[in-house]
Amino acid sequence: MTIFAVPVFDATVIFEGNELFKGKGSADQWAQRLAAEVGGEVVARKIGTGWGLCGKSDGVDCVWGIYGQRLMRVSATA
Repeated sequence: MTIFAVPVFDATVIFEGNELFKGKGSADQWAQRLAAEVGGEVVARKIGTGWGLCGKSDGVDCVWGIYGQRLMRVSATA
């Protein structure tokens, strides 16, 4: 099963219209799981008042946040 179908049960914050992880610890754990899914390095990075997951997918720089309790690419800039 893809990680994108797994619910993200964590407190979140909204920054510039994007829902992000509230805590670094939780973001780090999801970054490890996402890295395994996309086959590359993914790190938790502070974005405004929350934490996003930053890495590459198919050679493109991406930032993932949360949408509807699932991971999703967001338009935040790190």
